Amino acid sequence: MAEIETFDNPYPERNYEITHVNPEFTSVCPKTGLPDFGTITVRYVPDKLCVELKSLKYYYLEYRNKGAFFETLVNQILDDLVAACRPRWMIVSGEFNTRGGIHSIVEVEYDASEG
Repeated sequence: MAEIETFDNPYPERNYEITHVNPEFTSVCPKTGLPDFGTITVRYVPDKLCVELKSLKYYYLEYRNKGAFFETLVNQILDDLVAACRPRWMIVSGEFNTRGGIHSIVEVEYDASEG
């Protein structure tokens, strides 16, 4: 996977929330091989580091040909982002386009205070 780059948080003494929305996320269904489309939303309170957007874009692009279920995608994105920037708190939400008449939303949360 592409490396997720970071930069120093300009206000590490303050709690503030950052939201990044990617409305053009694509991956592949591991059962059918057909493309899946959705929106990935990342909300987080940074600690010492913030996520750099160009690297995040290239990271997302690598999922374009990766076969994975929605649950795996969203959890993997959270794990990779937490490893890269060690936020105080983060939620990753995947809202996937309707397929077979079903609209799916998968959300996972990380809270540094919970250990």
